[in-house]
Amino acid sequence: MKNYVILFISVLAVFFDSCTTMKDTTKSDDLYNTSWELEYISGPRIAFEGLYPDKKPFIKFDKSKSQVFGNAGCNGYSAPFTLKGNSLTFGEQGPATMMFCEGGGEQTFLQMIKKIDSYAIDKDGKLNLLMNNIPMMRFKKVTK
Repeated sequence: MKNYVILFISVLAVFFDSCTTMKDTTKSDDLYNTSWELEYISGPRIAFEGLYPDKKPFIKFDKSKSQVFGNAGCNGYSAPFTLKGNSLTFGEQGPATMMFCEGGGEQTFLQMIKKIDSYAIDKDGKLNLLMNNIPMMRFKKVTK
């Protein structure tokens, strides 16, 4: 009987620990003062490296201008964003360079970012851009 009690307590401890590791640690200030490099995008059946053979997309949030800017994999990217709590939306892309890009990743990035409706920063410090609470894009912090 004693072994069953110990087993039960162990299972409960693991359960509660796993619940806390999934907790969203999102604070909007975590978005700013860093560059975010794309490491996952949902949808295409092409390998990630095939989509972005030369350069991975990155974004940086400018709080004072409510603008996001960076690179979509080949050409520069900028757009306004709206942030209310965890709700995050991106406006129409601003002017960009018109370089020829291989891999098709830039169009995938530009189409996907328009669909985003919220965000979360996970326990590992990764930025997840979500659509209907499903991660569609994941970024890691980088120093650029």
